[in-house]
Amino acid sequence: MRRKDREVTDIKGIEEILSQCKTCHVAMTDNGMPYVVPLSYGFKILEGNALELYFHSAQEGRKLDILRRDNKVCFEMSCEGEPVTSDTPCNSGYYFASVIGFGEAVFPDDENEKRDALSVMFRHQTGKSVSFTPEQIKSVCVFKIVSNDFTGKKKPRGS
Repeated sequence: MRRKDREVTDIKGIEEILSQCKTCHVAMTDNGMPYVVPLSYGFKILEGNALELYFHSAQEGRKLDILRRDNKVCFEMSCEGEPVTSDTPCNSGYYFASVIGFGEAVFPDDENEKRDALSVMFRHQTGKSVSFTPEQIKSVCVFKIVSNDFTGKKKPRGS
C-alpha cells in the first residue's frame, strides 16, 4: 500500500469498517473479461484473522455460472464520509474507509451453514435477528467468500 499512513492493519479496525459498510463489490473473471456485482453481505472474522463474507442470490444467473467455473474473486467495500475540499483540486476528495481483498467463493450444501450465513447477513444488514424456515433456505443460493488476504484503508476526519 502506497499510503502506509492510511493502512488499517488491526483486525478490530477492519471489523469496524466491515460493520459500517453494507455493500460488497465482488469482481470475478468471465471468459477473460472482468465482471463485478454489488451485493449485500454479512461477515465473520474467524480464528487466525481469516474472513468469511456471506451472500445470497437467486438459484441461477450469470454471477453463479461464473463463480462455479472460476471461484477466485476480488472484493471491495467502502464507506464514504463527508467531502474534503481544498483550494487545490488534487487535494480534494472524501473521508472514507474501505476493505479490499482476494479469496475464493464456496457454495455450502449444509442447511445449518446456510441458515447461519443468512442469519449473519440479515443481522448485519438490519440489526435484527430472525429465524429462517427450511423452505426459505432452500429457495435461495447461499455462498461465501473465504479470505486470508485483505487489507483496510481509512482517511479519517482531521487527516
